[in-house]
Amino acid sequence: MRVPPFELEVFFGRYEFSTPYLLAQSDCEAVSIDALLQLEPDPEAARRDFLNTSLGYGENNGRPDLRRAVADLYSDMSQENVVLFTGAQEGIFACMNTLLEPGDHVVCMFPAYQSLYEVARSLGCRVDMWHLRQTPQGWQADMDELAALVRPDTKAIVLNTPHNPTGFTLNSEQTGALCALARKCGAWIFCDEVYRGLGWNAQAQAPGQSAAAGQDRAVHAPWIADAYEKGISLGVLSKAYGLPGLRVGWLACRDAAVMEGIARYKNYLSICGATPSEALALVALRHGPALLKKNRQIIAENLKTADAFFARHANLFVYNRPMAGPIGFPRIRIGEPASGFCERLAHEAGVLLLPGSVYGISEPYFRMGFGRKSFAAHLARFEQWLATQGLA
Repeated sequence: MRVPPFELEVFFGRYEFSTPYLLAQSDCEAVSIDALLQLEPDPEAARRDFLNTSLGYGENNGRPDLRRAVADLYSDMSQENVVLFTGAQEGIFACMNTLLEPGDHVVCMFPAYQSLYEVARSLGCRVDMWHLRQTPQGWQADMDELAALVRPDTKAIVLNTPHNPTGFTLNSEQTGALCALARKCGAWIFCDEVYRGLGWNAQAQAPGQSAAAGQDRAVHAPWIADAYEKGISLGVLSKAYGLPGLRVGWLACRDAAVMEGIARYKNYLSICGATPSEALALVALRHGPALLKKNRQIIAENLKTADAFFARHANLFVYNRPMAGPIGFPRIRIGEPASGFCERLAHEAGVLLLPGSVYGISEPYFRMGFGRKSFAAHLARFEQWLATQGLA
């Protein structure tokens, strides 16, 4: 198996830790270990428990109480339906290698996190792309286009909702149509749902109510593992919860044979997770609603700032507010390729945006992240740089 360079990670490897003004990040505001333990009813007891965590090996599939806590996020799951991984990437790799064989047909939502389609390609699968389209009303998914791509022998449909990088999210009606298409041909649905918990109902905001309060009424279509008998849900604590340093992700599925195969494949990868990370992950899930609420409030405030910025610079950018999640995908109007624009910005102003070229897109899009408290200050730096270019 040969894989090409992971373009997003190559770009971040060059700029993420040397560029001080970060506007491209897809995770939410992180917390310290101390702040996480402060959420417990008895923080001192929680600290003692954590410091007494064994540094021995953990269970291969993850500690049972943490798997039960993950299963409780779903409507009809037990710990046997959950396998834990070191982040999301390992789960993607294990699942694709378990499900797919050379010659299989796969349909993948596009643009996409590269491994969602590249692992399948590297296994010798034929991958057709289901393209999201930017419209004046926002990014949209054409269900008729998906129906035309799905064949009687389609092995898997791969998607990400809420979506990276556009901020699009499938609604319940679209999810039902997706499941019906997959059921007709017997395809698996693999859904990257790592931004779940950061969706909201725009209609829930009452007159005079803050955007943050409206966002507290988070709504989503069902997890794909709940919605479809051959659905596989990918989750992680890195994105919506703002805990990427824990490196804890999971796969959930109702099919016991597939989960057994995925667990078997994990034995060739990390084998087991880090016991301190799993201990803290259990604390995080106990306080999941509070962590998600905090991050939705940060996003709400940052989106108001972003709305005003893009209104001031409508001659430079085409911007659609994300439907859900902490990221958006504006388009540059001025005729410069996104890669050159983002590289100049990083070198000249120390501001990091992610060019759409890392997603395999030739049009001049860039990814912007709204999940961190530093957003307004970093956006101001970006606007100052635009002024130096005679663009503001």
